[in-house]
Amino acid sequence: MAIKESELLINKDGSIYHINLKPEDIADTIILVGDQDRVEMVSSFFSSIELKKHKREFYTVTGTFNNKRITVMSTGIGTDNIDIVINELDALVNIDLNAREIKADKKSLNLIRIGTSGGLQADLTPGSYVVSKSSVGFDGMLNFYKNIVDITDTDFETEFTKHTHWNSRLSTPYLVDASEKLTNKLVGEKYHHGITISSNGFYGPQGRILRLDTADNSLNDKIHTFSYKGRKITNYEMESSALSGLAKMLGHEATTVCLIIANRVTKNAVSDYHPLMKELVLDVLNKVTA
Repeated sequence: MAIKESELLINKDGSIYHINLKPEDIADTIILVGDQDRVEMVSSFFSSIELKKHKREFYTVTGTFNNKRITVMSTGIGTDNIDIVINELDALVNIDLNAREIKADKKSLNLIRIGTSGGLQADLTPGSYVVSKSSVGFDGMLNFYKNIVDITDTDFETEFTKHTHWNSRLSTPYLVDASEKLTNKLVGEKYHHGITISSNGFYGPQGRILRLDTADNSLNDKIHTFSYKGRKITNYEMESSALSGLAKMLGHEATTVCLIIANRVTKNAVSDYHPLMKELVLDVLNKVTA
């Protein structure tokens, strides 16, 4: 059955609506970054470039690294943008855009997000890397999809909401695991594997106070002391839960690795993280194309 035009929007040139890409524009391995400027930095390591496309906050470059075809794409900030990006990337490979029909044979993409993050445990020094082996979604976005309980850990949800005395006015948090295949590639001296919180905001939702007070000023302290099966919550960022969750639902491999640029417990931070980010990007590129 053909998917209606109102549900699957196609541009006049045959590209998919928001990200402005056609199926042949992307590689099977895609690096996702929030910042459009970071796309240029990542692609500067490519030995050749075949495509550049830019629409809204979605900037895509496809080229070659280590003799392998690879794509880097900016998503902007937040799980709402991840909802757009992952659904449209999946449509490029698993829906016939001309016939508007789901393909019988499905393709699985490798999706690796590289970003920045704030550490929530004292041993995560600025400059270290955290791989989101699991992600806690504060965003609520994934709860709009059917069968979320098939990919999430309801026992974690129960323990976490109990420990934090979770405010019933907030979205119900969930826990989803990243791709084991990809997380196993991201190992080394600087790498920590942990549980990441994907927050639905940068200020109040992460406990920052400027002129507005937060609903629970002790939430970060509760998060810091929470333990689940011997595992602690390691860091905050804003996309990994939706990325891992949607990828798992759609049959793709996905993970997130973040450079810790500040520690919310010790209050330490790096003054210029850009050289450190270049080191992380190059290391990830080598690991995922090996």
